[in-house]
Amino acid sequence: MIGRRAFLAASMAAVAAGRGAATDLASMTGGIVRIGPAERADRLARAQALMAAHGLAGVVLEPGASMVYFTGIEWHRSERLTLALLPARGQPVIVTPFFEEPSVRQTLGILVDVRVWQEDVSPVALAADALKGFGPGRIGIEETVRFFASDGLARAGLALASADPVVRGCRMHKTAAEIALMQTAADITVAAIRWAGSRIREGQSPADIAAMIDGATAALGGTPEFSLVLIGEAAALPHGSREPQRVREGAVVLMDCGCTVDGYQSDISRTFVPGRAPDDVRRVWDTVAEGQRVALAAAKVGAPAGSVDDAVRAFYVRQGYGPGYALPGLSHRTGHGIGLDGHEPVNLVHGEATRLEPGMCFSDEPGLYLPGRFGVRLEDCFHMTDAGPKWFSTPPPSLGRPFD
Repeated sequence: MIGRRAFLAASMAAVAAGRGAATDLASMTGGIVRIGPAERADRLARAQALMAAHGLAGVVLEPGASMVYFTGIEWHRSERLTLALLPARGQPVIVTPFFEEPSVRQTLGILVDVRVWQEDVSPVALAADALKGFGPGRIGIEETVRFFASDGLARAGLALASADPVVRGCRMHKTAAEIALMQTAADITVAAIRWAGSRIREGQSPADIAAMIDGATAALGGTPEFSLVLIGEAAALPHGSREPQRVREGAVVLMDCGCTVDGYQSDISRTFVPGRAPDDVRRVWDTVAEGQRVALAAAKVGAPAGSVDDAVRAFYVRQGYGPGYALPGLSHRTGHGIGLDGHEPVNLVHGEATRLEPGMCFSDEPGLYLPGRFGVRLEDCFHMTDAGPKWFSTPPPSLGRPFD
């Protein structure tokens, strides 16, 4: 924490520096190993084993994180269907518009059978024909596939089921290669927040601070994903406020930021106070820091994911917050899954029975929110190992050292 005089003097000298370029930073991604054909071949093999175990003949994916995960294809969704069809045996099939095929192939990372459709042909009929060739069994539909696509396949006579046992069964358990990319993303976000945090000055807006964080993230080699900045009373609203906000001495500044490295995400929050922190903010900050530790201690291999959330809420109730989601208190889940998506199954939330296993990755963000006053959120992600949880980023030691 910087003192009042130093903070005000620095602010007067550098108010206009909020959008300064991060010219003193160097990329941290030079040594990364991107996901390659061998990793994706292993993913397909695991998916096919799960399909066999669950009686599925194939799985249908639309563009998005799951399509990237299994095929490498980075594409967008529109009214013109592009689908990835994963069979329980054999080679995957890509269904895409004829004129889009060259672009779709640019990020393709595995061997596939590409089947194109013209504007006067039904892509659903083409996909249904391919799926019927996969053999007997139900067809798994990935959970984000749009209704018009799945409904069309059902109308074509296919028996459909959830693909969650396959897609989640693969994506929830990260490999060493995925963990390494997520570690680099976390390292970049920590460095970007530290760089920007030391340059926050009186009078800056959330946009000024977000621009600094994004600029630092890009200079460090990450792709900026989001930089949410909340100041003062707005920090009591976990996902933001439209009210005007400016940095001022003694007012909470909450930064929730993330980037991607080869598609894999980070998600880190830091809360600090320019100048002297009020005593009530200090107490809440310390309580949230302890809440993070309670969550990590509860994250044991084999424990239900929901038990982590339960442990935090029990601790907060003892401190006078809640109960449950009541405010002042913790109005959201303790954490969420993370990987290629910033939020992905499963969550650290009451009632979630999924058991924690090695390779699973989560955020740990048991914030406390006091409506009309302020909020504090500290967020770091961890991954499960055979020995228990391991941080991607280490929580700060104190409010006085918010970026260490």
